[in-house]
Amino acid sequence: MTMISGSMPTANSSPTSSDPHVQDYQDYYQNYSQDALLKEIFGEHTDDSSNAYQACCGRHVRDGLGDKVALVHEDTHGNVTKLTFNELAEQSGKVANLLKSYGVVAGDRVATMLPRTPELLTIVLATWRLGAVYQPLFTAFGVESIDYRLNKAQTKVVFTNAANRHKFADTQTPVKIVLVSTAAERSASKDNAQEKCSDDDYHELSQQQSSSCEIVLLSPNDPFLQMFTSGTVGKSKGVSIPLAALPAFYLYMRYAIDLREEDHYWNMADPGWAYGLYYAITGPLLMGMTTYFNEAGFDAQNVFDFMVRHGITNLASSPTAFRMMKSSGVFDGNTDKLSLRVANSAGETLNTEVVSWVISHLGCRVCDQYGQTETGMTCCVHHALTHEAPTGSMGVPLPGHTLVVLDDDMNEVADGEQGQLAVVISQSPAFYFTGYSWNEKNPFYDDYYLTGDVVERHSDGSYWFAGRDDDIIITAGYRVGPTDVENCVMEHDAVAESAAVGVPDEVRGQVIKSFVVLKPGVKGNDQIAQEIKSLVHERLSAHAYPRHIEFVDALPKTPSGKTQRFLLRQG
Repeated sequence: MTMISGSMPTANSSPTSSDPHVQDYQDYYQNYSQDALLKEIFGEHTDDSSNAYQACCGRHVRDGLGDKVALVHEDTHGNVTKLTFNELAEQSGKVANLLKSYGVVAGDRVATMLPRTPELLTIVLATWRLGAVYQPLFTAFGVESIDYRLNKAQTKVVFTNAANRHKFADTQTPVKIVLVSTAAERSASKDNAQEKCSDDDYHELSQQQSSSCEIVLLSPNDPFLQMFTSGTVGKSKGVSIPLAALPAFYLYMRYAIDLREEDHYWNMADPGWAYGLYYAITGPLLMGMTTYFNEAGFDAQNVFDFMVRHGITNLASSPTAFRMMKSSGVFDGNTDKLSLRVANSAGETLNTEVVSWVISHLGCRVCDQYGQTETGMTCCVHHALTHEAPTGSMGVPLPGHTLVVLDDDMNEVADGEQGQLAVVISQSPAFYFTGYSWNEKNPFYDDYYLTGDVVERHSDGSYWFAGRDDDIIITAGYRVGPTDVENCVMEHDAVAESAAVGVPDEVRGQVIKSFVVLKPGVKGNDQIAQEIKSLVHERLSAHAYPRHIEFVDALPKTPSGKTQRFLLRQG
């Protein structure tokens, strides 16, 4: 199948090795050593890897970096709070002792349903101090999603705020609720004569605790995060992330994100999901770097203003966010006001149109990077490693990982053929996933971890995403990846978003149907539909163009922003 990659813009080419921070990919990949990486991260203090709090905060305080700013937080009113590693250590110690008073011990699950606030970060670190397991609850979840996760994980304590408290009223799983109030809410409660809330008050009780709290050391296979898959193709599965994941998180931050000491790093992803929790919290703190939180919801003007105010130099986001930034027009002609050095994208395929826009309007190179909740990021276009980086590809394997493409019989296929992406476990020392928390599914075959994603490897070693195995369309005997079709449809000037699925056809078995969201102010009509069909027919292939076009107001998505094609197929 022809892959839509377009011409590679100059600004998206691989960086030069004259930069001392950049290394040759092949040299680093072929000589990769897990022991050397652990020494690079932890030096002689190998026990630091045995507790996530110690790895991400405690050791920095011990090593004289306590006064360094760990978090820059901006609330919805533009108020900025900064917390140093010393302050995080002190505050997390108090919250850890509060958790101990509730009987929390190593292995227990502790959750938050909070926006991106300093309290969220403090609770995460407090949980880790005790060897307990932090569990994120996305603030957009409803009662059913919450109760499912609480029940599965047997969550012991949940920290939430007034805006989300009502969601726990009808949950069936017993859990301790601690209310995290804002300064305004606390001030109002003092002046309010009404009966006090029966929930424990986070600020009142945590301040009564001692800040001294010993850490609990664990083994590499013990979990420190309790995740759930996004549910793109079915019921969410539990994913317990072990401490052995820390080196892999570091690899991604150091060599793909290319986080540097002088960077102002903002990962826009919500820490209620894997990418935000792994790489907006754990990754930068593991490196002893500053991370930025913007509590406001997505708004292009707010994003632009935040980037300007804080001089953001290193940005991580999603294709959806980049597309919304592009369509807003806010960034047009304002490149000189930005300070971006590099940008990173994950969650969906980054199409050529967005890549070109980032280069032109954000003024930097953007790299596409692939991963899963289960594995973290495993295939990347790396900022800090030089390699071929054709626009539209997922990149090459993250060091410490060996990737292959398998056919339906679990045989490796040749370059240029599509198949399922798999990790060769015995040849991947940085790979840490050992299975779903409650054995909901067996994702392994012999020495392979099966991702469920269909890709194609090219002769230059780059990988190209085609779609989930469940999403592959078989039309007239041809296997068509929906991502190829979607990216091509996106090249039409009127299109904001698109999704492609297979629908039944008596002659071809299936034909392709595209669901298209048009840009604001554009109304769908037969002419636009025909233009889209002709564009894909010409650019992709005669068998891979959408024979049906449906214009829709929005695409069904998971709370983390991934398109749920299975709902489109059902509809």
